[in-house]
Amino acid sequence: MVLGGMGGGGRYEPPRKRTKGGGNFAARLNSGPGVIGGDGPSRSAAPSRAPRTGSFSRGESRGASRFGSSRPSFSGQRTGAFGGARNGERSSFGGQSRGRNNRNPGENIDVTRFVNRSVTVAEEKAYLPTNQFNDFNIDERLKKNIAQKGYVIPTAIQDQCIPSVLRGSDMIGIANTGEGKTAAFLIPLINKMLLHPTAKVLVVVPTRELALQIDEEFMGFSRSLGIYSVLLVGGVSINMQIERLRRKVRMVIGTPGRLRDLIERRELNLAEYQNLVLDEADRMLDMGFINDIKYLIERLPKERHTLFFSATFSREIELLAKPLLVDPIRVSVKKQDTAKNVEQDIVRVRDKTEKYDKLCELLRQPGFGKVLVFGRTKHGVEKLSQSLFRDGFKSASIHGNKSQPQRQRALKDFKDDRVQILVATDVAARGLDIPNVTHVINYEVPSSFEDYVHRIGRTGRAGKKGNALTFVEGK
Repeated sequence: MVLGGMGGGGRYEPPRKRTKGGGNFAARLNSGPGVIGGDGPSRSAAPSRAPRTGSFSRGESRGASRFGSSRPSFSGQRTGAFGGARNGERSSFGGQSRGRNNRNPGENIDVTRFVNRSVTVAEEKAYLPTNQFNDFNIDERLKKNIAQKGYVIPTAIQDQCIPSVLRGSDMIGIANTGEGKTAAFLIPLINKMLLHPTAKVLVVVPTRELALQIDEEFMGFSRSLGIYSVLLVGGVSINMQIERLRRKVRMVIGTPGRLRDLIERRELNLAEYQNLVLDEADRMLDMGFINDIKYLIERLPKERHTLFFSATFSREIELLAKPLLVDPIRVSVKKQDTAKNVEQDIVRVRDKTEKYDKLCELLRQPGFGKVLVFGRTKHGVEKLSQSLFRDGFKSASIHGNKSQPQRQRALKDFKDDRVQILVATDVAARGLDIPNVTHVINYEVPSSFEDYVHRIGRTGRAGKKGNALTFVEGK
């Protein structure tokens, strides 16, 4: 798929399944600073391509912030999130940095909150859906595509949302990432476009990666139906997107900054879009998109079908949702914030020199099959990824300095097990569904406990055991 190109009818490749390696590492951690048991063999050899340049030298900037220190571990700017940028990322829409070496507020988090032993929970009573996908009153061709994707029994949010959306009701859906809400809105809206040839849909999301994920799902559901999408995100040629917009597209999936840019260029007319989906609304507020969202809404038809999805429903979210929706149906399948099946622990290191060596030692342990490593700044994340690559690990990175095709390729390689380690800023924790992540490692302490929850939510998914380790430097 060419990013920014037209979805629908395109080739769809669901991620391959991977058998997760065994082993519960956190339970073997010793209490002393930096004492880690068992040094297994390296899991991977260096790829054949030449390593990237610019990796830091051993003992130079390998470590992260001194826990409780006023300086971040990696150099680089930290900015307010705008256009998908947080924790040192610069917005594709033009957000500006606030300055260097800002104190990380996450340094004040009580480190005991990063320790939580997983428990073996009696298997929860399975959700008993009212419908199967074959029961929904939708086009038979769409049912065929759903079946080809392997969908038989809907999740709770799909079962409860799809019938109401098919009836035309506005919707508030409260659900964690990974509950299947993308299909909950795509299936009924694709059916609506089949029934009404002039109907168009606008889907607004906080990050490029989530937009791409939704577009991939859309292509699978809309195969051979003659309905096409366009992906409107930063990091790729806006001219190519303008060209696609001028074709026959009826599903627009985009981030607020790029959408606003195209409206101001008079290339996107939202008056034609009678259906609106706001996905991950709480993330969009956190990332500073409130003014852009209001700008978009003011240009949509007053009479429209609006679907609103969020992982939380705070007072701020309620104030945003209330004027947008008419007699909405509210569906909540919200689960606990931190999974009981994620083993959480800290790794104490004496100083930044020891920190990188300890990370490499960890990554060579048995069971570290697919590892997501979080840093704080785009500059630091890139340096860390390059150093791991140089030291023989199959690693890739995603952050705000990467172009969208580069980020897309890194994510796909990680999902398809061509790389073992993905080093990322917090942008990777926002709504992404990456199968079979065995470990999340917080190489840098997150800025808030909420960010910590989003990070570790990338492991222990779909009822599997997960592991989360947070580096703490100092005592």
